[in-house]
Amino acid sequence: MDINLMNFDISIGRQKPETIRHQENACPFCDRSQLTGILATEGDMIFLRNKYNVIEGADQFVLIEGRACHSDMPDYTKEHMHALIRFGLRMWQELRDSGRYEAVLFFKNYGPFSGGTIRHPHMQLVGLPHVRRELLCLPEEFGGPVIAERDGVTLNVSAVPRVGFWEFNVVPETLTGKAIDTLADFIQITVDYLSRHFFTSTNSYNIFFYEFDGRIAVKLLPRFATPPIYVGYGIRFRPSSLTSVINEMQKLYFAKE
Repeated sequence: MDINLMNFDISIGRQKPETIRHQENACPFCDRSQLTGILATEGDMIFLRNKYNVIEGADQFVLIEGRACHSDMPDYTKEHMHALIRFGLRMWQELRDSGRYEAVLFFKNYGPFSGGTIRHPHMQLVGLPHVRRELLCLPEEFGGPVIAERDGVTLNVSAVPRVGFWEFNVVPETLTGKAIDTLADFIQITVDYLSRHFFTSTNSYNIFFYEFDGRIAVKLLPRFATPPIYVGYGIRFRPSSLTSVINEMQKLYFAKE
């Protein structure tokens, strides 16, 4: 069967702290004196080993985005957003270059429908020694009607979504010069749109980074209950109102360009 199948350690998963639905719980990322396994820091950002390695055979890591617990990407200054993406890309590249893994996942969960448990803004990286990389993504999932292009970076809406409905892609031609900062800008703009302007109320999203054919791509998607027809039959849906969202984002964020 053409799938990547792994074991999830339920006993470890039950120990994970939860501060999204239970905000009264103490945040493990706020008390920095208790953090262990720190591998790198830059400003207020910390890259460390995940205490709760729930995927058997994998190495899991966390990138804490800053000190502010009740903030997120739309609140960051451009300088901090640029630094965050540069730091994350560097940690991702170092893990990929280590030779220990067949693939390294790099992603962000935010909100109660995202699959995350900690409210404090953070990203995760997972090193997988045994995985079929060709099953992680398909190139056609990153193309679609263009919202904006700048510095060799394209922001579009996926014409072939991985799951269904709204999926936004940020695809740089290269990662040199201003392209990384523009990549960060487009990610921040899309998260801002999903959090503050999206026509369907959402408080959750995911960001996924991919590497294929010698290049990278980033996919952002609002999270709701997963469509049952996708769960049951693998049928993906493409929304009929792509043009209206593209026009709205262009008006809100790119009218002066």
